[in-house]
Amino acid sequence: MKIGVFLSNLGKTTVYYPKLTKVTGSVTSCVFFCQLLQWRSQLSNPYDWVRISVAEIEQETGLNRKEQELARRELIERSLLKERLVDRQSNALEFWLNVEAFEEKLNELLHELKNNYVDNNSGENVSDRLEVIQPNPASKNEQTVPWQRSPIAVKVTPNYQFNGPWKTPEQFAEFQKALLEYAKEKGLYNPAEWVFKTIDGITKGIVSPFWDEFVQGIRLGESQKVKRDWEIEPGIAYPAFEEERIQYYVQKGEPLEVAVSQARSDLRNPVLGKDLWEGFLRKCDRIADEAIKAKKSGIKTPYLPPSFMDKPAITKESVMSKLAALSPQFSLNSSSYQTITELNANGENGEDKNQSLSNEPPRIETLQAAYKTPMGRTLVEKQIAEHPEWGYAIVDGEVVDITPF
Repeated sequence: MKIGVFLSNLGKTTVYYPKLTKVTGSVTSCVFFCQLLQWRSQLSNPYDWVRISVAEIEQETGLNRKEQELARRELIERSLLKERLVDRQSNALEFWLNVEAFEEKLNELLHELKNNYVDNNSGENVSDRLEVIQPNPASKNEQTVPWQRSPIAVKVTPNYQFNGPWKTPEQFAEFQKALLEYAKEKGLYNPAEWVFKTIDGITKGIVSPFWDEFVQGIRLGESQKVKRDWEIEPGIAYPAFEEERIQYYVQKGEPLEVAVSQARSDLRNPVLGKDLWEGFLRKCDRIADEAIKAKKSGIKTPYLPPSFMDKPAITKESVMSKLAALSPQFSLNSSSYQTITELNANGENGEDKNQSLSNEPPRIETLQAAYKTPMGRTLVEKQIAEHPEWGYAIVDGEVVDITPF
């Protein structure tokens, strides 16, 4: 085989920067991080998570599963990467790159390289910069100490304090606490660092609405909320509009929980949300025209899409009540300390009750109804696997009774 044909069949190449290994930790993590940076640059919103599977990463970089796990662990330890599992079946993962931390470490690396370059091109030899003290014949017992470079003096302002619009240290402390609570509520990465940058900006003359809200006693962030045309209140879109976007991702094959997250992320984007809203209004106008035309032709209840129908809000309480109605073991309630204490106090009585409950299998109709829901499917499969004595099995996507009588 000719070398040109051989190279053309190898596929795409992956480029990494060897000097970045000091930042990422190893060659493997450097290749992994550079590839994620490339995928991140292709996103419409650079603040979104990068979604990719283990197989796709191996196809692009050649890193196998163990090498990927090593790279991810090194990057997470250096606060350069966050990850979360999206789909267990396809091993789909989502990654979020901490670009700010990467830039800080990169600046430190560039500063170090610059210093090394100056030292290597100064024209001096290392031996010329070291002065060895010759031993004094008069004092043979004294040890010879090599000459050492004097430490670089850094000018530091003693007792430095942040100077800002706050009048007392107590007011400044309360403002910091309010900023920290706001950062935690919003789920910001490294809330303490965000608080420091906000206060540092105020001391340098940057106008911050957070301070005005704090002085006026307004909840932080309230005055900065903007109500878009497609929102019934800031941050909450019209239910029909949100449901329409959710169904768009569901039709693409996304799981329902992922579809909800993607839809809400789209509607928080002001540019994308505006474009989607204009298209949604056109669709609503067309549906309204068709409904009016149908009424004129004698149809009493014209067809409307499911997203336009009123639906009850899905809350934790409503889900818990439904699961409890199916079977007690599907409840989302967590065990309380009181419940654990009671079980320990009862001792053998509690064990006898649990054993009697386990000996009584749930009705097959209950399991069949629960298996039809996405959440119940996983729970039913787990319960049937843990209790083979029930005599139930899952065959062709259905819960069936395999006992002969």
